[in-house]
Amino acid sequence: MRSLLTSKAVRRALRPVAELVDQRVERQVRRVVGDTGGAVPSDVARELKTLRNRQRPLELFFDGTGRGASRLPSAPHLNRTIAELAEVTGKPEAAEGTVAQAFRLLVAMEALGVGRIAGGTMNIVGKLAAVPLLDPPNDDLLEIGTLYGMFGASLIRMMEKAGRDPRLTIVDPLAGTQVQPGTTMGADASGTPVREAAVRTNLSLVGPAGGATRIRQGFSEDPEVRARVSDRSYGVVVVDGDHSAAGVAADLEWAETLVAPGGIVVLDDFGHPKWPGIKEAFDKHMAAGVTRFTFLGQVAHSGYLRARAKE
Repeated sequence: MRSLLTSKAVRRALRPVAELVDQRVERQVRRVVGDTGGAVPSDVARELKTLRNRQRPLELFFDGTGRGASRLPSAPHLNRTIAELAEVTGKPEAAEGTVAQAFRLLVAMEALGVGRIAGGTMNIVGKLAAVPLLDPPNDDLLEIGTLYGMFGASLIRMMEKAGRDPRLTIVDPLAGTQVQPGTTMGADASGTPVREAAVRTNLSLVGPAGGATRIRQGFSEDPEVRARVSDRSYGVVVVDGDHSAAGVAADLEWAETLVAPGGIVVLDDFGHPKWPGIKEAFDKHMAAGVTRFTFLGQVAHSGYLRARAKE
């Protein structure tokens, strides 16, 4: 059976809905106008109005209304993510199918949950697909920065799809709004306050593993917070908190002590022009020469590192 994303039906579904409808409408108008010498018959005008009215509900399912970012990627972005995922994970045979699963999960979670998942569609899908394919050495996951907990919940589900038994720990200030030092963050596009109740609601969507998630409210630089979650070695550490160079540098240094041998560190928004401090901190960390990390590559503005054993 062909992979889901290679079918014509799904490729059509993944095109921007407005563009698809408009193209068909335009072809119909050109044909009719050519046949009638320039006048659009009333029945055709009614049909065009009906098509446009039907278009809006479809747009609402995928566009950025209420979440700030569209969830309908272009074909080039989708194909590039699949190619990058295949290269970083070394599993080209699984890349496309895993991206399909992650995309469907993203849409479903935002439809059912409160708030949203932060980031662009391919960035989120890439992370959800890459982590299980990189086969972390254990099922303990640490997410530094969660917003509404919806990404963590989705990662639990993707790990379970791969036959794993994920145990998630979250560190986040949960301060009512998204916090980025040095940046003014207004009210969230979703309209939902950033608080633990919202995180718990979203985690509940993925069953017992979500309900068992440990949430430690506070900043990752706080010694007390660090002490409370440094009780284990993590197979996966997602660095998605303070995006400043200083904040990322501190989280990378902490990750050196936390991640298990063979573990994966995910640097969110890696190489994103809006957040230059992330790659700046990464470059300085790697250039220092005292690190357990090997850079595996990048998928849709996320960087992936694998940890060696502690010396």
